[in-house]
Amino acid sequence: MTAARTITFTLNGAPVTADVKPHHNLIEMLQGEFGLTGARESCGQGLCGCCSVVVNGRAVSGCLYLAQFVDGADVVTVESLDTREKLSPVQQAFIEASAFQCGYCTPGFIMMVTQLLDENPDPSDEEIKHYLTGNLCRCATYPEVIDAVKLAANKRKAVATA
Repeated sequence: MTAARTITFTLNGAPVTADVKPHHNLIEMLQGEFGLTGARESCGQGLCGCCSVVVNGRAVSGCLYLAQFVDGADVVTVESLDTREKLSPVQQAFIEASAFQCGYCTPGFIMMVTQLLDENPDPSDEEIKHYLTGNLCRCATYPEVIDAVKLAANKRKAVATA
């Protein structure tokens, strides 16, 4: 039996520790240790984007990323995007554009769109499609996702100028 290792990192802005076994991936740790279920393991191969989590400013596939690799890192999950008062502009745009059906893939899309708009506040349709190629939606809400990205970009601009 392999012993667990204690790691320390920042999770959604707060310092935390966790005991992880060498084979546990990031999603298993987030769900098991912290009850965070927004990012979900779907394909288990890093191909669908449902498990997208941001580590040190870059999105990673949480199903492939070993939990012990976040020791000392900054980890951001979809749960950190809203406040008790309101949703983030990206989350609100997904609702307004009806950019989901079952919702299983939505947290991964929201994390990727947030990162996209942080890097490129006004992406073209082609840039959106290219950036989101690693995210799959089995309900095929792709046109609505593109609409949501554009709407979120406008919402973020409005917040920045207010």
